[in-house]
Amino acid sequence: MTGDCETAPPQGAAADWTVPQRWGDYTPAEHAMWDRLFARQTGMLPGRVVPAFLQGLDTLGMSEGGIPDFEVLSDRLMKATGWQVVAVPGLVPDRVFFEHLANRRFVAGRFIRTPEQLDYLEEPDVFHDVFGHAPLLANPVYADYMQAYGEGGLRAASTGVLGKLARLYWYTVEFGLIREGDALRLYGAGIVSSFGESVFALDDPSPNRIGFDLKRVMRTRYRIDDYQQSYFVIDSFEDLLEQTLSTDFGPVYADIFGADDIAEDAILATDRVFTRGTQAHARRLRG
Repeated sequence: MTGDCETAPPQGAAADWTVPQRWGDYTPAEHAMWDRLFARQTGMLPGRVVPAFLQGLDTLGMSEGGIPDFEVLSDRLMKATGWQVVAVPGLVPDRVFFEHLANRRFVAGRFIRTPEQLDYLEEPDVFHDVFGHAPLLANPVYADYMQAYGEGGLRAASTGVLGKLARLYWYTVEFGLIREGDALRLYGAGIVSSFGESVFALDDPSPNRIGFDLKRVMRTRYRIDDYQQSYFVIDSFEDLLEQTLSTDFGPVYADIFGADDIAEDAILATDRVFTRGTQAHARRLRG
């Protein structure tokens, strides 16, 4: 939910960029769109998504139908892990985003996609933000990781490395995979809220699936216009949190600041490779 935005909040927003959700203004058609997306994703995610995600759906009562009321959702999240969901008018500046995460507030757009945008839209909507992100915020370890990421973003805000730190968010929170025994599972919000990518990320032979390495991830470019060419696999939320809390990011930033970026499709000799992808999908896109 970050982007190149003006530094002052838009008209009608508070100083922290939050706005009322205005849940009562949603139309029956908008609630029906949520229900359509919800049914499609929950019908195919069992056995593919990390169990903590499905547990979070239950904890938050998200099967009740219609776009969730952020006040009700926040009450349930607060009881589980101390988090809240707050509405914002769109993309927010980096510092605003990090400030909210550091204080256990997840910012969410309040609009929902149209039928024409069923499978793709450029700016995240309420389905991506709430269905994709909120369930895992009910998991205590993952919730702590998100807060730690926000705190790290605030510390890094003036260092010139936010672009590198954004890659950590992209390849974990948005497009991460997790290993459970001999199987890989989905947990990234950008995948679990997308019907097509929920299949592609696990089943398609095209992408690389690589073991998570902090510096490697922060040097790797990513795609914003299509499915990812590489996905990074964590061993557990506990390990991800431990690496975030125990790492001195100062030397990490120093090491990667002048280092060359790594291409989206690259496999390095040092990588722990789960799948060496064919990259056939990316080649098709290039024509």
